[in-house]
Amino acid sequence: MRTTRTAIWALVITSVAGFMAALDNLVVTTALPAIRKDLGGGLEELEWTVSAYTLTFAVLLMTGAALGDRFGRRRMLLIGVAVFTAGSAAAALAPGMGELIAARALQGVGAALLMPLTLTLLTAAVPAERRGLAYGIWGAVNGLAVATGPLIGGTVVEHISWQWIFWLNVPVGLVLLPLARLRLAESHGPAGRLDIPGTLLASAGLFGIVYALVRGNSDGWTSAPVLSGLIAGGALLAAFVGWELRSAVPMLPMRLFRSRAFSAVNAASLLMFLGMFGSIFLLSQFLQGVGGYTPMQAGIRMLPWTAMPMLVAPIAGILSDRIGGRPVVATGLALQALGLAMFALVVAPGVSYAAQVPALIVCGVGMALFFAPTANLVMTSVRPEEQGIASGANNALRELGGALGVAVLSSVFAARGGYTSAQSFTDGLVPALWTGAGAIALAAVAALLVPRRRPAAPAEAGREPVLEPVA
Repeated sequence: MRTTRTAIWALVITSVAGFMAALDNLVVTTALPAIRKDLGGGLEELEWTVSAYTLTFAVLLMTGAALGDRFGRRRMLLIGVAVFTAGSAAAALAPGMGELIAARALQGVGAALLMPLTLTLLTAAVPAERRGLAYGIWGAVNGLAVATGPLIGGTVVEHISWQWIFWLNVPVGLVLLPLARLRLAESHGPAGRLDIPGTLLASAGLFGIVYALVRGNSDGWTSAPVLSGLIAGGALLAAFVGWELRSAVPMLPMRLFRSRAFSAVNAASLLMFLGMFGSIFLLSQFLQGVGGYTPMQAGIRMLPWTAMPMLVAPIAGILSDRIGGRPVVATGLALQALGLAMFALVVAPGVSYAAQVPALIVCGVGMALFFAPTANLVMTSVRPEEQGIASGANNALRELGGALGVAVLSSVFAARGGYTSAQSFTDGLVPALWTGAGAIALAAVAALLVPRRRPAAPAEAGREPVLEPVA
């Protein structure tokens, strides 16, 4: 009974903490027009209000997992919640775009500390035979956060103000702190030194590339700042890989990528978030700027998309236990790509909402099928003692995909259209959606490369059996 209570508390606390962090990925999207009206700024500043969070989140996630392994996962979760809560308050109080972007980056630091530890703490608290269902619920909650971000943001902006999309995090964080302290058991991973050089190389390299993508259309793709960002960013990422191969305590052990399952599921995650984040960033603005809906109305009209994770993700978790995660994830990605393609075919300045509903439903089902089985695939593709860093790596690549998605699809949008008229916005949106659909279609192909799995032979005494890939 005590084990059951412990598992339930762990599921509730980690799901709420993950929901809070995941929500802020996209809660700001329906607030972008209001923020631009209040604080000023153009497309580049709007991109950075999203990318400052996702990029900081991405590059520090693996460091967050390593800090948890070394200093205690519960302890670092508490610190992450506190930092995230402080960053939320700073964003709500921001007097200008620069301050808002800085506060969003601070939120990303807090989210990077707490998010990878939610899954490792949940794994430690839930018996192995029930983890598929637990991952399904955890995935449903996180998927719901990502999907309902536009609805929650739009409702709050319309009825209160855009600042309150950040204020709402403060009471949630203040409640989570004592609950996590009292109800979660402390755990540690393998102790070791922190990979500071690796963190700096990855952070600088990713920042250079995202900066170049954001500035490409306005400065010109052959301008010195853009070329410098692309070249320097690529060189720094190559240096990061080289360092990780030689480091005694790598932030991201390159040996993990020798596993076809680990490599394939992470490639699929990056590409899926690239297509999804960039598309939602633009579609939320389309519904308001072209469709003429208020922020809340825009959020409500995305419900056929956003309601699906609540209905489908727990079922997907159970299915992944029975038939394996590969077919579930691949099907979800194929549906997500199909949904964006359907959007690209129907979107126009005068398109009716009814014409958009089928695409919304297909996207929602696809997203729901992706989330829960992906978590299970990641955690079973590595040894138990490597699950913390594996969770951090997967979440980092998802967030990196989100940052790249906003930058890449916005670049496609800006190259073909703009904000000057409904037709101009649509002219840019259509090729951006096709780009997103193509990225997610590639993700589906990557998911099919995940091998089928079977239980391994009994492991040595004192260790859990791991799942080995079947070629």
